[in-house]
Amino acid sequence: MQAVSNIHSLERPRAHGMIDFAPLFMRQTVETAQSGTTIFFEGDAARHVFRIVRGNVRICRFLPDGRRIIIGFLGAGDLVGLSFRNRYLFAGEAIDEVAFSRMNKRTLEEELQLVPDFRLQLLSQLRDEISAAQDHMLLLSHKNAEQRVCTFLLHRLERNEGRDGRTISLPMVRADIADHLGMTIETVSRTLTKLVAKGILLPADKHQFKVASRLALARTADEDPDDLFEDVDAGARCGGTRYQ
Repeated sequence: MQAVSNIHSLERPRAHGMIDFAPLFMRQTVETAQSGTTIFFEGDAARHVFRIVRGNVRICRFLPDGRRIIIGFLGAGDLVGLSFRNRYLFAGEAIDEVAFSRMNKRTLEEELQLVPDFRLQLLSQLRDEISAAQDHMLLLSHKNAEQRVCTFLLHRLERNEGRDGRTISLPMVRADIADHLGMTIETVSRTLTKLVAKGILLPADKHQFKVASRLALARTADEDPDDLFEDVDAGARCGGTRYQ
């Protein structure tokens, strides 16, 4: 993998999501990274914070024996590279073509001092990241393969709530999902096939699935479905089984 070297001018990004840091980065040059490019390396001096304008990034760490652990996946509007230490604890790699802006950490700190609202938003994001890390530890230690995959799919579905509420986008390859969930590629593929056979998932476009029953997906993930929307007409049916 190669570090980012080419810089291209792109249009200014539009606001995205409830927590939008775009105004902080509006004066920064927008760069692009091709699929497989490392945006920053684990162990590099943590001089910059990055905002993803377009595309998807995997956050990963490599163990001494060469194994890769994927901590999570980030997309448009997310901040990458926040570190309270002098060096990055993880690497950031482009899954597909990624457009991003970078800002010097000292400049970011100065901007946050000028706009208190952004400080609160940043603290909110850091809080969410800590909660996500705790949830991920529980997932790896207490859930079986099917529950892990279903929990992952639910989290991906939450990212796509602005669409039809049923579409799950999976821009990453099966190997990425496996390294994120502590599974093998074969187990990930078999589990997805099993969920399609049960009628919980429906194949859609490339890198996408449709969720036939969010309630069934949540229950298979061993998650509380009370806050999930389920069409009355769907009858909470999945693969011939009625979920009460």
